[in-house]
Amino acid sequence: MQQQVVLFAIVMSFLITVLLSPIFIPFLRRLKFGQSIREEGPQSHQKKTGTPTMGGIMILLSIVVTTLMITGYFAETSVETYLLLFVTLGYGLLGFLDDFIKVVLKRNLGLTSLQKLIGQIVIAVIFYFVFVQFEFSTAVSIPGTSISIELGFFYVLFLIFWLVGFSNAVNLTDGLDGLVSGTAAVAFGAFAIMAWYQSQFEVSIFAVAVVGALLGFLVFNAHPAKVFMGDTGSLALGGAIATVAILLKLELILIIIGGIFVIETLSVIIQVISFKATGRRVFKMSPLHHHYELVGWSEWRVVVTFWTVGLLFAMLGIYLEVWI
Repeated sequence: MQQQVVLFAIVMSFLITVLLSPIFIPFLRRLKFGQSIREEGPQSHQKKTGTPTMGGIMILLSIVVTTLMITGYFAETSVETYLLLFVTLGYGLLGFLDDFIKVVLKRNLGLTSLQKLIGQIVIAVIFYFVFVQFEFSTAVSIPGTSISIELGFFYVLFLIFWLVGFSNAVNLTDGLDGLVSGTAAVAFGAFAIMAWYQSQFEVSIFAVAVVGALLGFLVFNAHPAKVFMGDTGSLALGGAIATVAILLKLELILIIIGGIFVIETLSVIIQVISFKATGRRVFKMSPLHHHYELVGWSEWRVVVTFWTVGLLFAMLGIYLEVWI
């Protein structure tokens, strides 16, 4: 029975996004919610100027409706579900404000870095207090071993770092048509499998709802994209995947399953440090996906390669958790 419910959840989420997009995309276009492309980015991206953005609203709507309907009908909606939705919608709201300022108020940088960071930390701290109130474990397990480290109160610092870090990491990765949609779908799929393995049915439902929503969005977001998810989608997805890992007590496995997001972030850090220290750039442009574009790869080739690497990372993460 539960297998059929999971299948129904992913199909329902997929259909909501696919059916909603042809209505929502023209609506965004009429409102002139078009993407502004940074001048310092690859010149080939300038033709994307004006493509409707804030499509993350469709993703979030699909996730919320599917999760609440499926868990409400087939299971008891748990605190895990509410925590997942709180973080996802909280970070989604931050992303929406960022997109709104960029697109509507024509401030290309959106929220300031400090404003965004404060918002991310506040959401993480609220999550932590609810988390400990319901006596969730504050230990962190080492992948592939039986070692578990109890962090106690310091878990709040770890949790803030994880939520803020991965929400920003997914946001950095969102630079090519379909890149985040595909890599995040693979990563959430891997966590859905591990949630099922742990018999955490509600978390599994949420994860497959995200997968369905992303696959539905990918129909319109694959190259050439008809819509972008914007920060509304990418910040929400980053917060959501970190929360899934935390609730499953697979925090460090996220480094592997979300390996693409980690590598993209490291490429930016390395580029900044190198340029400030030596005046030289390690990559032609960061994040890393832009480097491969500038060495001659087509956008589609970069995206498919990153999807493939993301799938390999996901398989490795599942192997370490389930079979070792």
